[in-house]
Amino acid sequence: MTYIVVDACIRCKYMDCVEVCPVDCFYEGENMLVIHPDECIDCGVCEPECPVEAIKPDTEDDPDGKWLKLNSDYAKVWPNITRMKEPPADREEFAQETGKLEKYFTANPGAGD
Repeated sequence: MTYIVVDACIRCKYMDCVEVCPVDCFYEGENMLVIHPDECIDCGVCEPECPVEAIKPDTEDDPDGKWLKLNSDYAKVWPNITRMKEPPADREEFAQETGKLEKYFTANPGAGD
């Protein structure tokens, strides 16, 4: 098992999870984070840190495994992030919204560390 970042992170991008990760397996996109599944040690310390519950065990992925694939693919091309940054100013407007992948996702990388 590994942990994955899902739809809830998009446009919220809280980074509390990054601060507690003992292996620095988070990668930053322009408007969300992902977890590198090969680097995650399945400790689970990041999951309760996310205020919008965007981190899930991969056993809770969609039946087609779309979130594990997205995390795996983008962790290979986005920069690593190991320190918490300021989340987007408008994050609360998007915190409860669903279906954000189709509306807002961008493949652009974030700044990383």
